Amino acid sequence: MLRGMRKASSNWLGKTIMAVVMGVLIVSFGVWGIADIFRGFGQSTLAKVGHTDISTEQFRQIYTDRLQQLGRQFGRPLSPDQARAFGLDRQVLQQTLAEAAMDEEARRMGLGASDAEVLRTIYSDPNFKGLNGQFDPQRFQATIRNFGYTEGRYIAEQRRVGLRRQIADTISSGIEPSKSLMEALTRFQNEQRSIDYIRLGAAQAGTIEAPSPEALAAYFEEHKAQFRAPEYRKIVFVAITPAELGKWETVSDEDAKKVFEQRKDQLGAPEKREVSQIVFPNVDEAQAARARITAGTSFDDIAKERKLNPSDVNLGFVAKSAILDPAVADAAFSLPSGEVSQPVKGSFGVALVKVGAVQPGVTPTYESVAQQIKNEIASERARTKVGDLRDKMEDERGGGASVAEAAKKLGLTPVTVDAVDRSGHLPNGQVASGIPRGLDVVSQAFGSDVGVDNDPIQFNGGYVWYDVLGITPSRERNLDEVHDQVEAKWREDKISTKLRAKATEIVQKLDSGSKLADEATAAGVKVETAAKFRRDASVAGVPAAAIAAAFRTAKDGDGQTPVAGSDQWIVFRVTDVTVPPIDFNSKEVKQLHEAVKRSLSDEQVAQYVTRIESDIGMTVNEAAFAQVTGANSNN
Repeated sequence: MLRGMRKASSNWLGKTIMAVVMGVLIVSFGVWGIADIFRGFGQSTLAKVGHTDISTEQFRQIYTDRLQQLGRQFGRPLSPDQARAFGLDRQVLQQTLAEAAMDEEARRMGLGASDAEVLRTIYSDPNFKGLNGQFDPQRFQATIRNFGYTEGRYIAEQRRVGLRRQIADTISSGIEPSKSLMEALTRFQNEQRSIDYIRLGAAQAGTIEAPSPEALAAYFEEHKAQFRAPEYRKIVFVAITPAELGKWETVSDEDAKKVFEQRKDQLGAPEKREVSQIVFPNVDEAQAARARITAGTSFDDIAKERKLNPSDVNLGFVAKSAILDPAVADAAFSLPSGEVSQPVKGSFGVALVKVGAVQPGVTPTYESVAQQIKNEIASERARTKVGDLRDKMEDERGGGASVAEAAKKLGLTPVTVDAVDRSGHLPNGQVASGIPRGLDVVSQAFGSDVGVDNDPIQFNGGYVWYDVLGITPSRERNLDEVHDQVEAKWREDKISTKLRAKATEIVQKLDSGSKLADEATAAGVKVETAAKFRRDASVAGVPAAAIAAAFRTAKDGDGQTPVAGSDQWIVFRVTDVTVPPIDFNSKEVKQLHEAVKRSLSDEQVAQYVTRIESDIGMTVNEAAFAQVTGANSNN
């Protein structure tokens, strides 16, 4: 918009119009005041929870960030249509409303978090630690700036997160899944089935004659939408990220060696020891216990007599820095393996310390970690450069330069994609190359237009600027353009129809007493077997659809299912159903217990949030929500 204003005011007519516009603004400031102008017209409200307003731009940023995160996880960007199909738009909205409700509840309850606690959380965040492993203020500033935060705003957000966690932990405290629920879920999860099955393919469908021109034309008319040419867009973009800039950063050995000397102890593997301790209330009891150990009583027997759990005694295989009590740490790392210490006056009482196995520490050489250190230094320098280049890029863009013009002036290489559809494919069907993995520039471009001044996309700790250079509208293709594709799809449908009928016929015969082996011989296929698989298993060679269908079929029952993404059809018989006994002490059941506990806790918190929203009131501007998520573009 700024570039457009500059261009518009470059001639006498534009200057006249701009003078009138600025005059109107000046009058408005005089009548309403500057603050009211911005409050009344500069921001719209998407939702209101109690006394908290969620602006359209605020939600747009939250929603865009979430789609970018998921795009990086999936390895390809999510389009607005795909996001809505997955229900992500409503999920993000519900999460945003829930956070606002929790903030309102924290204020109502008068909860607070000390500055020290908030700062402790920030200082311990590994994202803000520098090359020496300590909190780096410059890295902190660069990182939060890349994500659009000021220091004050980020600290305030962390404070809110901490208060939400206080409420959630209190609400979900003490929740435990019942034994009957665990039994039912464990049986469901561990149930095993075995099947015999056959695969029916194109050969079993028989001969498929080529369609007549009239039949193919009729099929094309019925399915014309499937062969429609999608809309294509020509885009250009340039990425400024630490990873991209770091590729060209040269780090000298001198600089790398300085960092190596600072971090030598942290880069190596410290000595670790198997440490146990027994804590006594006073020195006399500890001395008496050690005398008994010297006389032949075992360390473990002393612990049992004192009714200590293994977790109270065994500190594990640890480095010296991992032992909280300095006195115990010093004693443990001065004893030979297998020895028991004299009584040690520690922070929590008088302890006897025993050392088991010892794993020596490893000190790395500079050569072994030189490249790692250079990469880290390069990335650190690149993060600083990102901020500088971002400001220069914005200046160039504000001065009227296009993305390509600004990039070339700054020595950057823009990437141009001549034609790409919403799914990221070129007209030849190939995935567009040159677009970084996880970057959703394509979906962003389809939400923009030619000549629009787009905001940069935050990506991998940096920014991506893009322009839409051209639009090729979607259109209907004629049969001559897609003749081969139409004929191939017609053939696929014919094969699928015949295989469905054949599979149904075989199942009916099996239900009437026929043997699967006999039907396999008649069809010219072999019987295959899959034994003792679970419903969540991935069995080599067995389609997932067959596994799911098997768990919907009773023992000695027969079934059929198509194989997704192929022209095959599966016919099967369930030969065995087994429910293994439940071992509540097994690692698998314990993991399930924790997962169920988390789920119940989340449900409890969700119900609490729903009650808060009901009590304090909540409204959503559906028109603004549709505009942000792209739903209204389909209307």
